[in-house]
Amino acid sequence: MDTTTLLVNLLVLGVVLESDLGRRKIGWFRIARPLLTLPVVLMLVGLHPAGSGNGLLLDVAGAVVGILIGLAANQFMAVRYDAAKGRSISLAGPGYAAIWIGVVGARLLFSYGSNHWFRGQLGQFLATNQVSADALTAAFIFMAFGMALSRTAALGVRGVRVRPTVRRAVSPVG
Repeated sequence: MDTTTLLVNLLVLGVVLESDLGRRKIGWFRIARPLLTLPVVLMLVGLHPAGSGNGLLLDVAGAVVGILIGLAANQFMAVRYDAAKGRSISLAGPGYAAIWIGVVGARLLFSYGSNHWFRGQLGQFLATNQVSADALTAAFIFMAFGMALSRTAALGVRGVRVRPTVRRAVSPVG
């Protein structure tokens, strides 16, 4: 496993867990943080996604799987309105953390295994399916950001939905 892969995974995990675990307000910075983190990660990685063929399909599949896992993890986070402070908040605990840690751990384990346990088989699979190693790396990065961005979108939508609606008094025309 290379250092970049480890750093990217740990950076995404750290940002998500730090911003989500416990009772947290839902504010603009919390919603924007994954978008602000993305350019940093892309500079670290030097992402080279596939432009066509099976590599492109793998990259798209990585993003879709990440989006679905992010939405599933979001179900382990409660969103409420704190009337005393006049803002939306979220509450996330061990179940939420377990999903994120499990997925990141699985990605890191796969990365380690691809270099130490099943390097030949993976190389054969990639060659047979005409997928580059860069496309595989990009698929995992798209998966990570799919998770983070879908979590952010769902959190933003849920935060707005729990806010009380303001009703304006309508005076009768007379």
